[in-house]
Amino acid sequence: MADREASRVWRAWKTIHEMVADRGYEISEEEYQIPLSEFQARFCDSEGRPQRKALSFSANPSERMLDVHASLKPGTPPDCGPIWVEFIPDPSIGVKQAKAFVHRVKDGNYHTGIMVCINAPTAASLKSFAAVEKECTVEIFLEENLLVNITKHELVPKHVLLSKLEKKALLQRYRLKESQLPRIQKDDPVARYFGLKKGNVVKIIRRSETSGRYASYRLCLG
Repeated sequence: MADREASRVWRAWKTIHEMVADRGYEISEEEYQIPLSEFQARFCDSEGRPQRKALSFSANPSERMLDVHASLKPGTPPDCGPIWVEFIPDPSIGVKQAKAFVHRVKDGNYHTGIMVCINAPTAASLKSFAAVEKECTVEIFLEENLLVNITKHELVPKHVLLSKLEKKALLQRYRLKESQLPRIQKDDPVARYFGLKKGNVVKIIRRSETSGRYASYRLCLG
Protein backbone atom coordinates (compact mmCIF):
# COMPACT_ATOMS: atom_id res chain seq x y z
CA MET A 1 0.00 0.00 0.00
CA ALA A 2 2.79 2.42 0.92
CA ASP A 3 4.70 1.54 -2.26
CA ARG A 4 1.62 2.22 -4.37
CA GLU A 5 1.08 5.62 -2.73
CA ALA A 6 4.76 6.49 -3.13
CA SER A 7 4.60 5.61 -6.81
CA ARG A 8 1.52 7.79 -7.35
CA VAL A 9 3.02 10.79 -5.57
CA TRP A 10 6.34 10.33 -7.41
CA ARG A 11 4.53 10.43 -10.75
CA ALA A 12 2.56 13.53 -9.76
CA TRP A 13 5.75 15.17 -8.44
CA LYS A 14 7.53 14.56 -11.75
CA THR A 15 4.61 15.88 -13.80
CA ILE A 16 4.30 19.10 -11.80
CA HIS A 17 8.04 19.72 -12.28
CA GLU A 18 7.67 19.13 -16.03
CA MET A 19 4.75 21.55 -16.04
CA VAL A 20 6.77 24.26 -14.32
CA ALA A 21 9.67 23.71 -16.73
CA ASP A 22 7.35 23.79 -19.77
CA ARG A 23 5.92 27.10 -18.62
CA GLY A 24 9.40 28.58 -18.83
CA TYR A 25 10.66 28.56 -15.26
CA GLU A 26 14.30 27.89 -14.50
CA ILE A 27 14.45 24.28 -13.40
CA SER A 28 16.79 21.50 -14.47
CA GLU A 29 15.76 17.94 -15.32
CA GLU A 30 18.31 16.65 -12.82
CA GLU A 31 16.08 18.00 -10.06
CA TYR A 32 13.14 15.75 -10.87
CA GLN A 33 14.13 13.05 -13.37
CA ILE A 34 14.98 10.56 -10.66
CA PRO A 35 13.93 6.91 -10.30
CA LEU A 36 11.26 5.86 -7.83
CA SER A 37 13.87 4.27 -5.57
CA GLU A 38 15.70 7.58 -5.14
CA PHE A 39 12.41 9.42 -4.57
CA GLN A 40 11.52 6.94 -1.83
CA ALA A 41 14.92 7.32 -0.21
CA ARG A 42 14.68 11.11 -0.19
CA PHE A 43 11.01 11.78 0.48
CA CYS A 44 9.46 8.75 2.21
CA ASP A 45 9.48 7.84 5.90
CA SER A 46 10.73 4.58 7.40
CA GLU A 47 7.46 2.90 6.48
CA GLY A 48 7.67 4.02 2.87
CA ARG A 49 4.97 6.67 3.03
CA PRO A 50 5.65 9.87 1.05
CA GLN A 51 6.17 12.99 3.15
CA ARG A 52 4.30 15.56 1.10
CA LYS A 53 5.52 18.50 3.19
CA ALA A 54 9.04 17.81 1.91
CA LEU A 55 7.99 18.09 -1.74
CA SER A 56 7.45 21.86 -1.89
CA PHE A 57 9.66 23.86 -4.25
CA SER A 58 9.93 27.23 -5.94
CA ALA A 59 11.31 28.46 -9.25
CA ASN A 60 12.04 31.75 -10.99
CA PRO A 61 11.02 32.69 -14.55
CA SER A 62 13.67 32.39 -17.24
CA GLU A 63 14.64 35.31 -19.48
CA ARG A 64 12.58 33.74 -22.27
CA MET A 65 9.54 33.56 -20.01
CA LEU A 66 9.96 37.19 -18.98
CA ASP A 67 10.07 38.16 -22.66
CA VAL A 68 6.92 36.16 -23.46
CA HIS A 69 5.00 37.77 -20.61
CA ALA A 70 6.40 41.26 -21.15
CA SER A 71 3.84 44.06 -21.35
CA LEU A 72 3.44 46.23 -24.44
CA LYS A 73 3.18 49.24 -22.13
CA PRO A 74 6.60 50.72 -21.24
CA GLY A 75 7.37 50.56 -17.53
CA THR A 76 4.82 47.84 -16.82
CA PRO A 77 6.34 44.68 -15.29
CA PRO A 78 5.93 41.28 -16.99
CA ASP A 79 2.83 39.29 -16.10
CA CYS A 80 4.84 36.55 -14.40
CA GLY A 81 7.16 36.02 -11.47
CA PRO A 82 8.40 33.41 -8.99
CA ILE A 83 6.25 30.33 -8.48
CA TRP A 84 5.61 28.29 -5.34
CA VAL A 85 4.46 24.65 -5.55
CA GLU A 86 3.20 22.80 -2.50
CA PHE A 87 1.86 19.29 -1.95
CA ILE A 88 -0.79 19.40 0.76
CA PRO A 89 -0.76 16.36 3.08
CA ASP A 90 -4.24 16.98 4.50
CA PRO A 91 -6.89 14.68 2.94
CA SER A 92 -9.39 17.56 2.92
CA ILE A 93 -8.80 21.22 2.08
CA GLY A 94 -10.97 23.68 3.98
CA VAL A 95 -10.81 27.39 4.67
CA LYS A 96 -7.99 26.97 7.19
CA GLN A 97 -5.68 25.23 4.73
CA ALA A 98 -6.64 27.63 1.94
CA LYS A 99 -5.85 30.74 3.99
CA ALA A 100 -2.55 29.23 5.17
CA PHE A 101 -1.53 28.51 1.58
CA VAL A 102 -2.48 31.99 0.38
CA HIS A 103 -0.48 33.46 3.26
CA ARG A 104 2.62 31.48 2.25
CA VAL A 105 2.29 32.60 -1.36
CA LYS A 106 1.80 36.27 -0.49
CA ASP A 107 4.37 36.28 2.33
CA GLY A 108 6.95 34.78 -0.01
CA ASN A 109 6.21 37.39 -2.70
CA TYR A 110 5.36 34.69 -5.21
CA HIS A 111 3.45 35.65 -8.32
CA THR A 112 1.86 32.21 -8.60
CA GLY A 113 1.10 29.42 -6.17
CA ILE A 114 0.21 25.85 -7.17
CA MET A 115 -1.49 23.67 -4.60
CA VAL A 116 -1.39 19.94 -5.24
CA CYS A 117 -4.16 18.21 -3.29
CA ILE A 118 -5.22 14.67 -2.52
CA ASN A 119 -8.89 15.63 -2.79
CA ALA A 120 -10.72 18.66 -4.16
CA PRO A 121 -10.99 21.71 -1.86
CA THR A 122 -14.34 22.63 -0.35
CA ALA A 123 -16.51 25.29 -1.96
CA ALA A 124 -15.91 27.59 1.02
CA SER A 125 -12.12 27.32 0.66
CA LEU A 126 -12.31 28.23 -3.02
CA LYS A 127 -13.71 31.61 -1.98
CA SER A 128 -10.48 32.27 -0.08
CA PHE A 129 -8.53 31.79 -3.31
CA ALA A 130 -10.92 33.95 -5.33
CA ALA A 131 -10.52 36.77 -2.82
CA VAL A 132 -6.82 37.20 -3.67
CA GLU A 133 -6.93 36.65 -7.43
CA LYS A 134 -5.91 40.29 -8.06
CA GLU A 135 -2.87 39.96 -5.76
CA CYS A 136 -1.56 36.57 -6.85
CA THR A 137 -2.51 33.59 -8.96
CA VAL A 138 -3.51 30.39 -7.18
CA GLU A 139 -3.92 27.15 -9.11
CA ILE A 140 -5.19 23.83 -7.78
CA PHE A 141 -4.36 20.40 -9.15
CA LEU A 142 -5.37 17.00 -7.84
CA GLU A 143 -2.66 14.38 -7.53
CA GLU A 144 -4.73 11.92 -9.56
CA ASN A 145 -4.79 14.35 -12.50
CA LEU A 146 -1.00 14.59 -12.53
CA LEU A 147 -0.20 10.90 -12.76
CA VAL A 148 0.33 11.30 -16.51
CA ASN A 149 1.71 14.30 -18.38
CA ILE A 150 -1.05 14.91 -20.92
CA THR A 151 1.21 16.94 -23.21
CA LYS A 152 3.28 13.82 -23.91
CA HIS A 153 0.31 11.96 -25.37
CA GLU A 154 0.72 11.34 -29.09
CA LEU A 155 -2.67 12.91 -29.83
CA VAL A 156 -1.85 16.19 -28.08
CA PRO A 157 -0.10 18.62 -30.46
CA LYS A 158 2.63 21.01 -29.38
CA HIS A 159 1.38 24.24 -27.79
CA VAL A 160 3.48 27.40 -27.75
CA LEU A 161 2.39 30.53 -25.89
CA LEU A 162 2.81 33.68 -27.97
CA SER A 163 4.23 36.83 -26.45
CA LYS A 164 2.04 39.91 -26.48
CA LEU A 165 4.18 41.30 -29.30
CA GLU A 166 3.80 38.08 -31.30
CA LYS A 167 0.05 38.13 -30.70
CA LYS A 168 -0.16 41.71 -31.96
CA ALA A 169 1.85 40.82 -35.07
CA LEU A 170 -0.36 37.80 -35.75
CA LEU A 171 -3.55 39.84 -35.64
CA GLN A 172 -2.03 42.52 -37.89
CA ARG A 173 -0.68 39.98 -40.39
CA TYR A 174 -4.05 38.33 -40.92
CA ARG A 175 -6.08 41.48 -40.29
CA LEU A 176 -8.03 39.80 -37.54
CA LYS A 177 -9.74 40.97 -34.43
CA GLU A 178 -8.96 39.04 -31.27
CA SER A 179 -12.55 37.79 -31.14
CA GLN A 180 -12.17 36.16 -34.56
CA LEU A 181 -9.59 33.64 -33.37
CA PRO A 182 -10.65 30.09 -32.51
CA ARG A 183 -10.91 29.65 -28.77
CA ILE A 184 -9.58 27.50 -25.98
CA GLN A 185 -11.20 27.50 -22.55
CA LYS A 186 -9.14 28.40 -19.51
CA ASP A 187 -10.17 25.15 -17.83
CA ASP A 188 -9.08 23.01 -20.78
CA PRO A 189 -6.53 20.47 -19.45
CA VAL A 190 -3.77 21.71 -21.76
CA ALA A 191 -4.59 25.36 -20.99
CA ARG A 192 -4.34 24.57 -17.28
CA TYR A 193 -1.04 22.76 -17.82
CA PHE A 194 0.50 25.85 -19.37
CA GLY A 195 -1.23 28.26 -17.00
CA LEU A 196 -2.98 30.15 -19.77
CA LYS A 197 -4.86 33.28 -18.84
CA LYS A 198 -7.64 35.23 -20.49
CA GLY A 199 -6.34 36.91 -23.62
CA ASN A 200 -3.37 34.59 -24.14
CA VAL A 201 -2.90 33.16 -27.62
CA VAL A 202 -1.29 29.77 -28.20
CA LYS A 203 0.24 28.47 -31.39
CA ILE A 204 -0.73 24.83 -31.93
CA ILE A 205 1.62 22.87 -34.13
CA ARG A 206 0.26 19.70 -35.70
CA ARG A 207 1.81 17.11 -37.95
CA SER A 208 0.38 16.56 -41.40
CA GLU A 209 1.08 13.68 -43.80
CA THR A 210 0.84 16.08 -46.74
CA SER A 211 2.47 19.30 -45.53
CA GLY A 212 4.70 18.07 -42.72
CA ARG A 213 3.59 20.50 -40.04
CA TYR A 214 1.01 23.24 -39.86
CA ALA A 215 0.07 25.77 -37.22
CA SER A 216 -3.18 27.12 -35.90
CA TYR A 217 -3.90 29.64 -33.16
CA ARG A 218 -6.31 29.79 -30.28
CA LEU A 219 -7.36 32.54 -27.90
CA CYS A 220 -7.78 31.67 -24.23
CA LEU A 221 -11.09 32.65 -22.70
CA GLY A 222 -11.45 33.30 -18.98
